Amino acid sequence: MKHAHDKHDDFGGLHRDLRATGAAIDRRQWLRVATAAGVGLGVLPFAACDNTMTAPSSATSSAGSSSSGSGSTAAVCQTRMPEETAGPYPGDSSNGPDVLNLSGVVRSDIRSSFAGLSGAADGVSLTIVLTLVSASSCAVLAGRAIYLWHCDRLGRYSLYSAGVTTQNYLRGVQEADANGRVTFTSIYPGCYAGRWPHIHFEVYPSLAGATSVANKIATSQIAMPKDASDLVYAGNGYDGSATNLSRITLATDNVFSDGASLELATVTGSVASGLTAMLTIAV
Repeated sequence: MKHAHDKHDDFGGLHRDLRATGAAIDRRQWLRVATAAGVGLGVLPFAACDNTMTAPSSATSSAGSSSSGSGSTAAVCQTRMPEETAGPYPGDSSNGPDVLNLSGVVRSDIRSSFAGLSGAADGVSLTIVLTLVSASSCAVLAGRAIYLWHCDRLGRYSLYSAGVTTQNYLRGVQEADANGRVTFTSIYPGCYAGRWPHIHFEVYPSLAGATSVANKIATSQIAMPKDASDLVYAGNGYDGSATNLSRITLATDNVFSDGASLELATVTGSVASGLTAMLTIAV
């Protein structure tokens, strides 16, 4: 069990939050499950010749279309996504603001503010595709809901950080479809001092249940691959991200240091046309 803190350097202020408790079972075991659509996991190589991230040929589904949990896949599915801290900026009422009951929070495109607030987050386009499966059977979990949030390209969290307290962008809720899948349209998150680039999320039993943090059944974080981050941060607009990333590794990050294989997204695409991050989450 990890007891590290989530840290954010918010323009001179150092914020820490106790990690959420929860058993991290065999964190370094690689989770290779997918839905019938064949979403796979892996670390993406950087194709320097055309600034494009391409999926490795080995990133294929080991679960196929089966939801019975039989065979070799079943043992892998026993590994749950590790519990991680929600951090200091959840926006779920557990630390100040609450967006879960706001009109418009259920949405796919989370780049703009909503519920009467204006403004939008700029950055490299990122489509986030998450697939929920049962840790015990590998069955896809249709009808569950995910609340997702992350920082903007300058490392700021809407509702909390200086300069964006009147924004609530980069936050949204989606219901898992028949394949257990949710899709968000967002931007690539920046890298702020002291943390590896990441995305936060909470899992809820249903869309109706996603109106109260008391109903959440899992909390974790998604780690972004270094190759994709290097590619994004080499461009304009991500001031400080390249320097911050050069000063940290997954092994020294206070959330991912005990193993991030279950939390590391697969990223494909390009900066010009947009990137896609994919991860299968067992709960």
